[in-house]
Amino acid sequence: MKTDAPVNASRIVLSAFLAALLMKVFLFDFVIADGRSMVPAIHPGTVLVVNRLAYGIRFPGTGKYLFRWSLPKAGDVVIFLTPQGQIAVKRCGTVVGKEDFFALGDNSLESYDSRSYGPVPADSVVGKVMGIK
Repeated sequence: MKTDAPVNASRIVLSAFLAALLMKVFLFDFVIADGRSMVPAIHPGTVLVVNRLAYGIRFPGTGKYLFRWSLPKAGDVVIFLTPQGQIAVKRCGTVVGKEDFFALGDNSLESYDSRSYGPVPADSVVGKVMGIK
């Protein structure tokens, strides 16, 4: 009798991998904080849980939202791409107009933030920090 166990196991592993990839790209992500710009709220090495759907659905790789249902509000801790293309974790400060906000680190003496590079476009936001581990 011949079994299809290796084929079924391969399908299960492939399905699990694809499901995990889709969740990481569209739903949530884990980021390890690097740097001291958010101390005392977030220390280097802290694992952050990021909700990628907090503000809408982003089209992967383009930096644009397909659908947006919310914008960052003052006080939100967000993950975004800086003008130099680096991933940053900062607190949303003053909202400028409808589409821009000031990203501010809690540790102003060690933070490279909007005080240096100006307002951040809402399309640069990858997600909202929902948990700290």
